Amino acid sequence: MTQPTTDDAPAGEAHAYRDARIEVLFDAETIARRNRELVAEIVASRPEKLVVIAVLKGSFVFAADLIRAMHEAGLAPEVEFITLSSYRDARVSSGQVAVLRDIDTDVRGRDVLLIDDILESGRTLAFAKDLLSARGARRVSVCVLLEKPHKRAVQITADFVGFQCPDYFVVGYGMDVSHAFRQLPFIGYIPDAEK
Repeated sequence: MTQPTTDDAPAGEAHAYRDARIEVLFDAETIARRNRELVAEIVASRPEKLVVIAVLKGSFVFAADLIRAMHEAGLAPEVEFITLSSYRDARVSSGQVAVLRDIDTDVRGRDVLLIDDILESGRTLAFAKDLLSARGARRVSVCVLLEKPHKRAVQITADFVGFQCPDYFVVGYGMDVSHAFRQLPFIGYIPDAEK
């Protein structure tokens, strides 16, 4: 299944999702522990003049926790945000990625760490990685919270992966369906949506 975006459900369905039962895939403690492990891997990669770029919106909680863990590990990255879309107003990816909000920072000669919530088709992250490389970044690495390895439509590999994810519509920890569930401290799924 393709991960839903905030525009995937008609307005009438939004309230139905808000009352849905959520099953936990990864609890808050497990996520926090894995974030610390990811940061240890990032530190070991010896980044130079690091710019962290969070791909909005789904990665915002993950990125914030990861950046705080980086601080605890002695890294002091510059932080930026980019908004990309391959959906626009459609329910299915168009395959064409558009920059809706760009970064302000010059990445020439710097290491960039792209942070996203899910690596699924790979189109968005491949586009972002190519874009930043073309702008002269010294190295562009990719860190994702979740990976669905069997959904790849383009050739891209994440350098840092939080968890392998079953093919569920996942919510929580920044991820939503129809504007609901971003606030949950865990990653879960709606069992009824999987039938």
